[in-house]
Amino acid sequence: MAKTGGQGEGFRAVWPGDVGMLRLRGQAFRCILWTRRGKRFFMNISVSPAGITNPRVPRQGLQDIADAGFHSIFLEMGMCCPPQELERAGMADKEEAGQPEGVSAVEQPGMLGLQFARMEGQCREKGLGIPVARAPYFLRETKRTDLWERMMQIHEESIRYCGTLGCGYLVVRPWQEHTGFALSKTFLGSEWEANRTYYLRLAAIAREHRVMLLLENQCRWVNGHLVRGVCSDGREAAEWIDRLNEEAGEERFGFCMDVGVCNLCGQDMHEFACALGSRIKAVILRDCDGHQENSLLPFTCSVQGQQQTDWLGLIRGLRDISFEGELVLDMSGTAAGFSPLLRPHLISLAKATAEYFCWQAGIEAQLKKNPLVVLFGAGNMCRNYMKCYGKKYPPLFTCDNNEKLWGTSFCGLEVKPPEALKKLPQGCVVLICNIYYREIERQLRELGVENIGFFNDEYMPSFYFDRLKEV
Repeated sequence: MAKTGGQGEGFRAVWPGDVGMLRLRGQAFRCILWTRRGKRFFMNISVSPAGITNPRVPRQGLQDIADAGFHSIFLEMGMCCPPQELERAGMADKEEAGQPEGVSAVEQPGMLGLQFARMEGQCREKGLGIPVARAPYFLRETKRTDLWERMMQIHEESIRYCGTLGCGYLVVRPWQEHTGFALSKTFLGSEWEANRTYYLRLAAIAREHRVMLLLENQCRWVNGHLVRGVCSDGREAAEWIDRLNEEAGEERFGFCMDVGVCNLCGQDMHEFACALGSRIKAVILRDCDGHQENSLLPFTCSVQGQQQTDWLGLIRGLRDISFEGELVLDMSGTAAGFSPLLRPHLISLAKATAEYFCWQAGIEAQLKKNPLVVLFGAGNMCRNYMKCYGKKYPPLFTCDNNEKLWGTSFCGLEVKPPEALKKLPQGCVVLICNIYYREIERQLRELGVENIGFFNDEYMPSFYFDRLKEV
């Protein structure tokens, strides 16, 4: 860990020993985070235990999560209060309806915390925090129109339990038209009016327990197809949050962006994220094919090498809004399909994937917080850096191991030999712009360079398609 000085005084770089090592194309990547007086600027990474462990017997799954290097989980309260059970709520004959034996939080909302007691204890024992949770929710295709008050009780209990856990964010999905028919009987209004009434009733108890309520973008079933639902329009969702906060008299509401829903709805994720801006407090990362709802490990759903999720748009959007909130990894579909013997390896890969995403989304934020930069490499990656960031974050110079380039100009930068890095100003960071990351890093360490970062041009807002010829 190397402290910076000069213009970067008060900041420090946290390197792989602190946050883990990433690997791509056989090379090592660093997930660079910046802190100031102990405050983290970038994303906190959590993983959903759904598909990995069971709340009744959570020990091994949570141990695997901790061993992989995760420090927090996303508490999916639907694990103990599943939407399928909500669909059967109130049925007299549980056995005939196929409802499980024992006390149910659906029938007795006050039992919700008790059902997570073992998981809570194991999280505490293994040092896993719970910064964000999601309250129970209905099936998207539900036909129930009589559970307004029941769900209100469940959500109130969810807020109380978050307060007990010290969990600051609770995702509460908005009501949609298919469940809104029940609301319209009472409120005779639009989806907004029904949700406004519902959320403002929850706001008082959320304030008491210091919990922020996060709305989440939805899709809905129409004639067997998933289409855009409530809060799937970024501008409209932003307006909802602003109006709720205004009526609550404080910032009690925020937004959780579900990447899987954006993909299912065929949305421009860059546009969606930018419309909501700082209102986004959490992002749920999950992959799917864009047609069927699923929660797969990011970057794994591809057809003939083509990604089915707009990761470029998402990464660009989070960069543009300087996202610094909760990054939630939901790979329950992938995890459930793996043998328990293989899951530890999968979870380790998931941790590296989340760190890589965090690093990519935070590239520009890193540049903003460290104005003194020198590049290493005078090739394609350097050229793409200059195209995207050269004017906004101009490097002092670049250097290269190719002697033929020394003393020349490349993309407006003077090309110097590596020895020039021995005389860098205090607080300057050297960004490696070359795929031979580990080899060059070793070389820089031998030269006495401490502040080293990696640049990668896979998810840039623009880049050159042609490749330079080797000199």
